Amino acid sequence: ATLIKERVPMLSVQPKGKQKGCAGCNRKIKDRYLLKALDKYWHEDCLKCACCDCRLGEVGSTLYTKANLILCRRDYLRLFGTTGNCAACSKLIPAFEMVMRARDNVYHLDCFACQLCNQRFCVGDKFFLKNNMILCQMDYEEGQLNGSFETQVQ
Repeated sequence: ATLIKERVPMLSVQPKGKQKGCAGCNRKIKDRYLLKALDKYWHEDCLKCACCDCRLGEVGSTLYTKANLILCRRDYLRLFGTTGNCAACSKLIPAFEMVMRARDNVYHLDCFACQLCNQRFCVGDKFFLKNNMILCQMDYEEGQLNGSFETQVQ
């Protein structure tokens, strides 16, 4: 099964006589706007995610299709995305969840904190990866001073 990721443009309906048929319900599209996806035309209400029924023209302008399913991004990732384990807590990270990455490690957003003092990092904060642990600058420098580990900024 191949994946197709496609942008969904919204178009104005053509004048009478040139009305398009909807790929979802097979009726003529007489609405003010229609959607074009997968080389077919759709009523705004008919182009929906096969899992959650969200209207794909509203959720974003992208749809995914795989295994004959038309899906929103979240459901595509939930069904076909790869999951992994958090490097801090070792619990599963669902494929659709936002994550933080440091080198080859992946973390839940809530787990991305200094593993000694639990301080959360803000945008722009320095952090250090030492012996596969995330450290804030203060704990990293303290470890350097008391010889807990050799100097190596990562």
